[in-house]
Amino acid sequence: MAAELGENWQEKFETFDVKPFAAASIGQVHQAVTKDGQTVALKIQYPGVAESIDSDVDALLSILAFSKILPDGLFLEEAATVARKELSWEVDYYREAECAMKFKELLKDEDEYFIAQYFPEVSSKKVLATELIQGVPLDAVAEMDQETRNKVAHSVLKLCLKELFELKLMQTDPNWSNFLYNKETDQLCLLDFGATREYAPNFVDNYIEVIHSAATGNREGVSNGLTALGFQTGYETQAFIDANVDAVTILGEPFRVNEPFDFTQQDITNKIRDLIPVMMRHRLTPPPEESYSLHRKLSGAFLLSTKLKAKINCYDLFHETYLNYEKST
Repeated sequence: MAAELGENWQEKFETFDVKPFAAASIGQVHQAVTKDGQTVALKIQYPGVAESIDSDVDALLSILAFSKILPDGLFLEEAATVARKELSWEVDYYREAECAMKFKELLKDEDEYFIAQYFPEVSSKKVLATELIQGVPLDAVAEMDQETRNKVAHSVLKLCLKELFELKLMQTDPNWSNFLYNKETDQLCLLDFGATREYAPNFVDNYIEVIHSAATGNREGVSNGLTALGFQTGYETQAFIDANVDAVTILGEPFRVNEPFDFTQQDITNKIRDLIPVMMRHRLTPPPEESYSLHRKLSGAFLLSTKLKAKINCYDLFHETYLNYEKST
C-alpha cells in the first residue's frame, strides 16, 4: 500500500479494515471508507505476482513437457503465449478499471446488470477501489427457487452473447465468484474485469455463422466456418474434421429447439470429452488465439447453468441475437 499509494496512504481513508473479507485470484479484498464517506472494496494485489508471470509460465511449461502427462496436439507454446498475455492484463488494475467503466457505460440501459463505480483517487496499478457491492454468490443462488435460478442463468448466457456478438468485448474469466446476485434489486452484479478481451469484427462475423450452422444442423456450414476461423486448415484427416464439426454441433444443442432447454439433462461435456483424443491426434494447427478464453467463458456459462439446474429458452436468446447481428462487411 505504501509503494502504491504513498507512505501516508492511511490518511486517504476514514477507516480501513486490515482483515480482508474476500480473496481475489491474485490478491485480497479489504473494506474501507474514504474521507468523503464512500464505503469501498479495495482489491490489493499480492507483491511479486506481476513480476513472476513469465518465470511461472516457463516453469509450468517445462514440467508439462518433461512429464509428458499431456497428449500431443495441444500446442503448448501457443497456449503459453496466450496465458502470458492474459495474465499480464489481469495484473494491470488500471486496465481493469478502464474495462469496468467501459462495460458500465455499454450496459447502462440493461437494468438486470450492475457494475460498481471506480475510485481512481485511491487506486493504482496494483490497488483497485470500487464501491462495495451487495449480493450473494451464485452458489447461494443454486439453493433458490426455480424462477430465480432460471433468471440468473438467462442473464449470464444473455450477457455472453451480447458481449461477443454486439459489444465484441468480453470479460472472459468464467469464475462464478465474478458474479453476485442482489435479490433486493434483482440484479446480476458483475465483478473483476481483468480478463477482458476485444474481438475483431471479422472473427465475430465468422464465429456467429459457425454457431448458427451448429444450431440449425448445417454441418457443411460449421466446417467451412471453422476453416475460415483457423480452427482447421482443411487438409486434416476426415476423422479430425468430423470430430471438430461434431464438437461444435454438440455445443449448438441448447440453441437448436424453440423450447426451454433443461441443463440438468445435458451431457454436452461428456460428448465432447469423447471426441478429444481424435482431435488431439490429428490436429495440424493451433486454435486461433481468441478461442482459448472465449471457449473457457462459454463453457463456464453452460456449467453454471447446469449448476443452477436452469431450464431456459436458449433458442430465443441466440436466434434473436443472430437476426439483429450487423456484419462488419
